[in-house]
Amino acid sequence: MNELDTLVDIAKALFAQCDTPADLENAKAQFLGKSGHITVMMKGLASLDVALKKTQGAAINVAKQAIESALQTRRDQLADAQLQTQLKAQALDVTLPGRHRATGGLHPVSLTLERIEQIFGSMGFEVAQGPEIETDWFNFTALNTPEDHPARSMHDTFYVEGGYLLRTHTSPMQIRHAVQHVKQYKNQLDAGQAMPEIRVIAPGRTYRVDSDATHSPMFHQCEGLWIGENVSFKDLKVVFTDFCRTFFESDDLVLRFRPSFFPFTEPSAEIDIQFSSGPLAGKWLEVAGSGQVHPNVVRNMGLDPERYIGFAFGMGPDRLTMLRYGVNDLRLFFDGDIRFLSQFQ
Repeated sequence: MNELDTLVDIAKALFAQCDTPADLENAKAQFLGKSGHITVMMKGLASLDVALKKTQGAAINVAKQAIESALQTRRDQLADAQLQTQLKAQALDVTLPGRHRATGGLHPVSLTLERIEQIFGSMGFEVAQGPEIETDWFNFTALNTPEDHPARSMHDTFYVEGGYLLRTHTSPMQIRHAVQHVKQYKNQLDAGQAMPEIRVIAPGRTYRVDSDATHSPMFHQCEGLWIGENVSFKDLKVVFTDFCRTFFESDDLVLRFRPSFFPFTEPSAEIDIQFSSGPLAGKWLEVAGSGQVHPNVVRNMGLDPERYIGFAFGMGPDRLTMLRYGVNDLRLFFDGDIRFLSQFQ
């Protein structure tokens, strides 16, 4: 056996003793590295004559290929051993029962919003949607809110760059919808003809600087609007009474309309409800604000207040949800506690 054969045997034996890829790479350097045995032999060929260089070079190449083959074989063995160890550690018992994943459901406030839309939809009301970042004109000015009104202060309203604000109610959508409605039927109006009535609700998220057990900086509102040539306060009472009795599934639910003030309605009224049974029996609970749309607001819609009249209302779906399900802390709706939310699935 010559020197090269001995060197190949030594390399194979050394590779076989390596238990990790790192040890194997260190062993490789002894033979194929910059200062390895094979590398040194290849460099020594330069001093030999041509005939000897050819035969010796061929022999060195054969030895080099044998060492590289042994090296790759050991690499594959170590990789396979590592894979087997990993598979064993991550083995799954396919005979075990599967993990049960509970079926998801809608948030209780979402259930309330759906219910509101269904009830008013049955009365012929459309659903309007719009931006949560509003202009001052749509949020305040068009709704007849004076410049010195407390709601326009930074203590009550979130303002953002560019003169915009986070809408404090969804009433701006009433104006936006009415303006588009008037544009759609402008030719009829210019010709003195009647346009189709505006009958719309605007549910959505709103924002105010307020936070406690019954208030949240982000909350939900649902505004309603009905504009026509002969829409009276009586229609408001009939519509909202029918809604409340349907929503709470109580035909003997009692409503009262208390005189109040809102810049965008005149006359205005707070709406209270009274349950005849249950833990809230006999108590009056405020659920909405309402009134006949103020003439200035009708003008801002692009309509003649001498011809068109109607009512508007605004209620809090969060409060309705609390009353319907007996929840006493508004923050539970936004904490994301699955134990609480799973009760409504």
